[in-house]
Amino acid sequence: MAKDKGSQAKGTRRPKAENPRGFRDYFGAEVTERKTMLDRIAEVYHLFGFDPLETPAVETVEALGKFLPDVDRPNDGVFAWQDEGDWLALRYDMTAPLARVAAQFRNDLPSPYRRYAMGPVWRNEKPGPGRFRQFYQCDADTVGSASVAADAEICAMLSDTLETLGIPRGDYVVRVNDRKVLNGVIEVAGVLDPADPDRFASERGIVLRAIDKIDRLGEAGVRALLGEGRRDESGDFTKGAGLGTEQADVVMGFMAARRDSGAETVARLRELVGTSAIGLEGVGELEQIAELLDAQGYGADRVLIDPAVVRGLGYYTGPVFEAELTFEILDEKGRPRQFGSVAGGGRYDDLVKRFTGQTVPATGVSIGVDRLLAALRAKGRLGGETIGPVIVTVMDRERLADCQAMVAELRSAGIRAEVYLGNPKNFGNQLKYADKRNSPVAVIQGSDERARGVVQLKDLYLGAKIAAEASLEEWKSQPAQIELPRSELVQGVRSILGRY
Repeated sequence: MAKDKGSQAKGTRRPKAENPRGFRDYFGAEVTERKTMLDRIAEVYHLFGFDPLETPAVETVEALGKFLPDVDRPNDGVFAWQDEGDWLALRYDMTAPLARVAAQFRNDLPSPYRRYAMGPVWRNEKPGPGRFRQFYQCDADTVGSASVAADAEICAMLSDTLETLGIPRGDYVVRVNDRKVLNGVIEVAGVLDPADPDRFASERGIVLRAIDKIDRLGEAGVRALLGEGRRDESGDFTKGAGLGTEQADVVMGFMAARRDSGAETVARLRELVGTSAIGLEGVGELEQIAELLDAQGYGADRVLIDPAVVRGLGYYTGPVFEAELTFEILDEKGRPRQFGSVAGGGRYDDLVKRFTGQTVPATGVSIGVDRLLAALRAKGRLGGETIGPVIVTVMDRERLADCQAMVAELRSAGIRAEVYLGNPKNFGNQLKYADKRNSPVAVIQGSDERARGVVQLKDLYLGAKIAAEASLEEWKSQPAQIELPRSELVQGVRSILGRY
């Protein structure tokens, strides 16, 4: 048969076996750990009365709302393409699809509608170390309730979720603030006019961005941005908001308003917002959230009022919250640092309005699954590998059916198992394969064992440990390989697995 001419062409370029930039592969243990985490999170969400929702990975760009098409393609930020005149895009979060669902099925869904969603999202952003263009999110939202009890419930559920995942109290805190309080403070500072929201827009933007940089720039850096401006280490100058000393003092006082108890923090915030109507409304919401959480046993060791929380400056409309891990890890240079935020959310009462023209109250939280997994690994709370399947070795090709019968018996008993399907000629290669699969047990039955009605079970974990550590006496007292009747195969394997 003649060869394909194309295959004979000189210089034919083979495709590169590599990931697209910003994407990565996930193998056995990583996938298993993520699934286990998602299952545990789902159990907590289900316990709180939330229902699962799955939406397509693709939405119309119009429905996503944040990005709109220009002449050639949508703005940076989403992966998008044109289909018969419509712009489509991969979802960049789980909230925008929820807004579309809430509007599309508003006559069919219960109100309030409580849902959770888990899955990958995509961002067309510049990738970097630990920053990928595809990652997992795990959201829970309540749509249709204006009560701050819904916000308090989200905070309580977030606290329970972290503890269910093995993060004890003292290693995390859920911090809560309210955008209305912040608006009240900047009104007192003179950069928000309720009668003319567009007035002072530029100065207000600088103030809000400065507040959001307190962790990075410190008090002196933020105060400089509130005033005339700041020159960084490279010499670049950033124009400031031009606030006077007294105005800046109000903003700085807001960021330092946290006290020992929620009640004391709320009292201090009430002083800062003065007579601002929007500010007093926000203080009242925080006060109610603190009371609701306290009544359920969620004290400041789990959830606390913290004015330093600033999220989604153009997105959230009321309470905002953030879950922060407080334990230390080592960075890439071996320096200790706190891990930081792993989840966040808040109230967003205007999102569904784009579809219906009517304000629909909503609040929710999003957990960064990959980031939380990384935190648990860094703390040594995930093993990083999973127990592999039991390997039934093959001593004779002609007896493959007997091996399949053994593996079927193990599977029927709920034991993960497989027959070695490579070349059985070299038995050593079968054990090397079992080692790569992180298998705990190898089942061996040659012709002699078959004639006597027995099997050999090799404890691979114990064998490796003995080879590395044990003395001769210990090796004799802890045989890594045992012989038992064929009829006791399942019982014997279970006994070994019980050790691990």
